[in-house]
Amino acid sequence: MTSRKPDEQLARNSRLRLVRPRALATARRAVTTRRTRPAPRPPEGTPPRAELARQARSVLADAVRIARWAAVDRGAEAAAPADPEAVPAQERAAAALNLTPGQIRAGWDRARLAGLVELHGDTARPGWRLHAWDRDDSAVLRGWVALFDAWSLVHPAPRDVAPSAVAEVVEAVPQVLSLLQLSAGPVAVPALLDLLQQRVEELREERCEVPVGTPATDIDTGTDTGDAGTGDADNGAAECGADGLSALLDWALEGLAAVGALTLGEGSDGGQATLTPLGNWAVWVKLEQICVAAQSPAGNIEQSAEDMLRGCARLTPGPARDEYRAWLAARTLSSAVTELLDVARGEDALLRGLAFEALRVVGAPAEAEVRAAAEEASLRPYALLWLAEYDGTDPDDAPDVLTREEATWLWVDTAAAVADHGESTLLVRHLDSAVQGTVPALLDEVRAVGHPRTVQVLVALAAAHPDPALAKAVRRAAFQVHTGGA
Repeated sequence: MTSRKPDEQLARNSRLRLVRPRALATARRAVTTRRTRPAPRPPEGTPPRAELARQARSVLADAVRIARWAAVDRGAEAAAPADPEAVPAQERAAAALNLTPGQIRAGWDRARLAGLVELHGDTARPGWRLHAWDRDDSAVLRGWVALFDAWSLVHPAPRDVAPSAVAEVVEAVPQVLSLLQLSAGPVAVPALLDLLQQRVEELREERCEVPVGTPATDIDTGTDTGDAGTGDADNGAAECGADGLSALLDWALEGLAAVGALTLGEGSDGGQATLTPLGNWAVWVKLEQICVAAQSPAGNIEQSAEDMLRGCARLTPGPARDEYRAWLAARTLSSAVTELLDVARGEDALLRGLAFEALRVVGAPAEAEVRAAAEEASLRPYALLWLAEYDGTDPDDAPDVLTREEATWLWVDTAAAVADHGESTLLVRHLDSAVQGTVPALLDEVRAVGHPRTVQVLVALAAAHPDPALAKAVRRAAFQVHTGGA
C-alpha cells in the first residue's frame, strides 16, 4: 500500500488545539509538577549520580574543550570552529587543542547537540550547561542525555539503504535498548537482530505496509539521516531484508556506542552489546519518564538574582512573588532590575521567564529598562508581554501583541526550558500551546525562526512524543536544521 506523504498525513491527523501560549506557566510547571511525587529509585547497582556525571564528562571531554575554545577562550566574536566555510578556524582549533581536524568537527557537532554552545549568526556563545559543567552534575547528565537522544545525528547512516528503513530502525531502537536494560548484561547481536526484525514488522503492520524483505519503493521516506535529496523513493528504494536490517542494526549499535551508551564486544555466538552504566541509567530514566533537575539553593533573599530565581522556580506563583518582594526590598530597585535583566540574557530559558515574572513585581520602576530590552531579539517576546500587561491588557490577551514569528520564538524558548527542567510528558503537552494549526506548519516556522536551541528542542520532543509518525517528522526537522537544510 502506498503511504501518504508525511506532511499530508500530519496535516490531516495531527491538528493542534489553538491554545493561547502561556509560556511562563508552562515553564513553571516544568519544575513544580515534578515535585509533587516521590522520585522512583534507580535499579540496584546503578552508580551514584556523581559517578554517572564523571562518566558523562569523560564521554564529552573533547566536546567541552572545543566548546570552551570556540565560545570562551577566543571571545564571543569568534566564528564557530566547525563552520564549513571556516577551515582556517578548524586548523587553528586543531593546533590549539592538539586534535585532528576530524576530531574538531566531531567534537563541535557533539558540543552543539549536547547544548554546550549556541550559535547566534556566526558567533559561538557558551550554553548554560557549559557554564555549569564543572559544578553541576545534573547539567552534565542532561547534556549527555541530549546527546544520547540525538545518536542518529551523531553517526551517519549507511547511504545505500532506503531512508524509510533507516527511519524505521530509529523508531525501533528503544525496544532494543529496553531488552539490553532488562538483560542487565551482554546480549548477543543475533538476538537483538531478531527483536529488531519483529519490531520493524510490527511497525509496518501498524501502518498496513509491506513486510521486511520487500522493496521499500512505496513506503513513506521520511528520515532522520542523509541529505534531503535521498528522501525520494526513486533515490532511496532498496531492499531491506535480513542483510540490510543487520547492517542497520550494526549502524545503530555503533551510533549508540559512539555516544557512550553501550559497548560492543565478541561473544561465543558472534558480537554482543552491553549497556554502559550511563546507558543503563538513561534507558531507565526514559522508561520511568523522569527528568533530573538542578537543586536550588536555600536562603533565596541573600542570593544573587540567578540563584534566587533558581530557588523560587520550585515554588508556586504566590510564594514566589513573596520571595521576589523580599529580595527586591533588600536592594535598590535600579540595581535589582539590571541584575534580573542580566539573568534574562543568559542561556537558561526557565530563568529568562522567571526574571520577567520578578520584574512584574517591580512594576513602574522597571518600565524604561524593559522597553529598552524589547529591542533585543532574545528578550523581545517577554518584554512585549510585560509591557502589554503593564499597560492594562488582560494576561490572557497579552499574547496577541506578539507577531507570529515572536510567538514561535517564545514557544521554542519555553520548550527549551521544559526540556532542561521538566518532564517529557509536559514537553508533549506544550505542543498544544503552539499558535500554528498543524504540526507541519509549526515545524516549518520553528525551522525558520532561528532559535539557537531549535535542534535540541526538536530532538527532545521527538524522543518524548508517543506518536511514531509525528516523532519521525520532528526528528527529520531536527536533522534538517542541524545540517542547514530547508
